[in-house]
Amino acid sequence: MWHVWRMSVEEIPLAGGNVSAGVVRVGDTVRRQAGPWTPAVHSLLDHLWSVGFRGAPRPLGIDEQGREVLTYAAGEVPWPHHFDLLEPLDQLARVGRLARELHDALATFTPPADARWNALIAADRDELIVHHDLAPWNLVIGDRWVVIDWDNAGPGSRLWDLANAAHGFVPLSAHPDWQRADAGRRLRTLVDAYGLDQQQRRDLVPLLTVRTRAMHDFLRDQAALGVEPWATHWRTGHGDVWRADADYTEQHTDRWLKALLD
Repeated sequence: MWHVWRMSVEEIPLAGGNVSAGVVRVGDTVRRQAGPWTPAVHSLLDHLWSVGFRGAPRPLGIDEQGREVLTYAAGEVPWPHHFDLLEPLDQLARVGRLARELHDALATFTPPADARWNALIAADRDELIVHHDLAPWNLVIGDRWVVIDWDNAGPGSRLWDLANAAHGFVPLSAHPDWQRADAGRRLRTLVDAYGLDQQQRRDLVPLLTVRTRAMHDFLRDQAALGVEPWATHWRTGHGDVWRADADYTEQHTDRWLKALLD
C-alpha cells in the first residue's frame, strides 16, 4: 500500500527535459502526475534500492493530490547548458559504468503480474525492463549521479537503452553546434566503460541509427494524431532534429564500427 503524503511546504516548479509540465519540488521530494504505470515504476525503483543501486530516485508514495512522491536529487542536469560536466572522458566513462550497474540491477527485477508500462517506442526485443530514455536530460550530476524520469520505463534490451544513451551522451548529433570530431573516441569510451564484448559491439552499431530514427517516427505518428506534447514537439522542429541525427549516424556506420572494434 502506498503512503499518502500531505503537503506542508512551498511547491517549486522544476524545468528541464522536454516533458516537465506539472513537476514540482516540495522540500526534499519531487511531485509529478501519476498514471496507470506508476505502481509498476515504483515497484521497479524499490527493487533498485533493495539491491543497492543508488542512481535512481526512491519512491515515497502518493500525495493528497494523487501525484507520485519521489526523493529529490540535488545537482545539475547536463543538457543543454551544463554539458561541460560530461566533456572529460572520465566523466563519460562514469556514465557507461552507471548504465551497466543500472542494467545489472534491472536484470534481477521481476515485474508485478499486473504491471502496466508506458514505454513510448517498441524496443528491438524484450530482454528486461529498461529506462528507455537514458540521456543527459535525464541525469542529475551531484554528490550522487541519479537517473530521473522513469515514467516511460518498460520492456526493452540493454543495447536498445545503450544506443539511446550514446545518442545523447557522445552525442551523435548532426547539428553543427554539437557534432564532434571525436565522436568515435567518445563512443568507444562509453562502450568500454559499459563492458560490451565484440559481438555486442557489432550488434550495437545498427541500433544507434534504428533507435534514433524510431524517435523521429514516433513524433511523426503522434503529431499526425494530434497527441500532445508530441504534436508541439513535431511542429517546433524536434522531428527534423531526430531525422537529421539518424541520417548522420547511419552515414557514419563504418566510423562507429572502426571506433568500437579496432
